[in-house]
Amino acid sequence: MPDPISPSEPPPAPNDALSAIIGLRPFLAGRTLSALSAQVLAVAVAWQTYALTHSVAALGLIGLAQFLPMLALVFISGHVADRYNRKRIVQICQVIEIIGAFGMALLTFTGQLAPWALYVLVACFGALRSFEGPCQQTFLPSLATPAQFPKAAALSASLFQTASIIGPSLGGLLYGLGADFCYLTCAIGFSVALISTSLLKLRPYAGSRSPMSIESLFGGIAFLRRRRDLLGAISLDLFAVLLGGATAMLPVYADDILHLGPIGLGILRASPAIGALLGSLFLARYPLKSHAGPIMFASVGIFGIATIVFGVSHSLTLSVLSLAVLGAADVVSVVVRGALTQLATPDGMRGRVSAVNMLFIGSSNQLGEFESGMLATAIGTEAAVVAGGIGTLIVAGLWIRMFPRLWALDRLDTIRPDET
Repeated sequence: MPDPISPSEPPPAPNDALSAIIGLRPFLAGRTLSALSAQVLAVAVAWQTYALTHSVAALGLIGLAQFLPMLALVFISGHVADRYNRKRIVQICQVIEIIGAFGMALLTFTGQLAPWALYVLVACFGALRSFEGPCQQTFLPSLATPAQFPKAAALSASLFQTASIIGPSLGGLLYGLGADFCYLTCAIGFSVALISTSLLKLRPYAGSRSPMSIESLFGGIAFLRRRRDLLGAISLDLFAVLLGGATAMLPVYADDILHLGPIGLGILRASPAIGALLGSLFLARYPLKSHAGPIMFASVGIFGIATIVFGVSHSLTLSVLSLAVLGAADVVSVVVRGALTQLATPDGMRGRVSAVNMLFIGSSNQLGEFESGMLATAIGTEAAVVAGGIGTLIVAGLWIRMFPRLWALDRLDTIRPDET
């Protein structure tokens, strides 16, 4: 008979316990610090762009500058992620991010950072993320088992949202000391993220040895065509956030509608993250056990309604509450999409599928900023936000009919790569 467990020894961790995941801490630290730095950078770039141009269209162009490099490099970056050392690629990208943030600080300090230079530098960061993102997304499924993944993904999302809460407020405060101080802080944050990535220990991954070809480049697209539930989850997020891109207009709401300063902008930017943090903490404690598909669609509907409420609000309290609800609803889609993307994809294909996923995310965020800026220029800021929320509701209804397997999705912890 096996020896009984000694009373002085802790009981063995259950197979889904986060404490059993080796390497989880440096992964979470690196991702959180990188996200914190990116949030501070976003506040500084948005406020500095609007301060230099006082143009809503210029805010839209910032989003376009981030999206175009991702669009151009998406298939190459996915192939690179599946062929070479993923951890080394992330480290290289983070080194260049450190140099770029420091360069932005120096140019701002010397008064040489013109709007066109901001577009160029933001485009460079977009190119780096096109390589860093697909590799980084493969880290967690390499560390966690399918049983551990939903909780680990929710914890990762909660820390990401914590950084998203602190980052905008910190960015608003630091911007009061100067944009150059914001960019210098970002350089330090990216440096610590690099150290955390270097400490990360992943399961060995040999990488694909097949030469680059049309078939290998577009392997992620071919896989998504077979997994229509995964295609539906990614594309639903694309169109919902693309149409409901209220966050792109936050500088306008802070300055012209609600009459707030940089700190007020930080509060508005932090509001969706506060809601998302509460939602992700709830999911970490109570992961989705069943009915994942219907819950995901319901959250997208709530996202659209909250966008409409924010669009018509002239009250800081109502604006903050609607943005918080928007963020809480969005995190449900993030968790479901992340589980499908990583658990349903074979390891040798994860880089390419993650690259396509990053393209869709980039489309919904950066291209959504461009769409919102152009639409706001044409019909007005408030009308553009309300129209986006209505469009989100329409898309959710259409996707239920177009992707019935996604609607029927039940348990996330039963997803396996060999499903077709």
